[in-house]
Amino acid sequence: MGDVRDAVIDKAISQYSKKIPFYWPFSYVCLPDVKAARTAGSEKQKELEGKRFLAEITPGDFVMLLDERGKQFTSRDFSEFIARKSVELPRSLIFVIGGPYGFSQEVYNRADALISLSKMTFPHELVRLFFVEQLYRAGTIYRGEPYHHD
Repeated sequence: MGDVRDAVIDKAISQYSKKIPFYWPFSYVCLPDVKAARTAGSEKQKELEGKRFLAEITPGDFVMLLDERGKQFTSRDFSEFIARKSVELPRSLIFVIGGPYGFSQEVYNRADALISLSKMTFPHELVRLFFVEQLYRAGTIYRGEPYHHD
């Protein structure tokens, strides 16, 4: 949720986002912050953000939440996962980065899976950067390009 405020991080996200479509169908959607929720408390903010997100997806979409309790992949395993899902799924594979308080229960209920970049917590701007880099890396691994080193 919300814009990336650091210009350097935003530029890096943009650079990786432009490369990903050479490997996988890709679009990067950033939903605007829910302003009124900040004064209403964390649960209300999660609820309002969740409603906004759920309005954006369709019933057949495969939704994966980036969550510290999710499954962790190696870069090679993630590449294989993306390649497999790109063939199996009839609709879109959607990865969701939550707001500062995480996800509402409704969003967890809708999710098909959880994925974790780390057991640690990171600012959402860095998670966006880390994740688009991993999508790009997954594509280069899939195509056997010399970006990733074991």
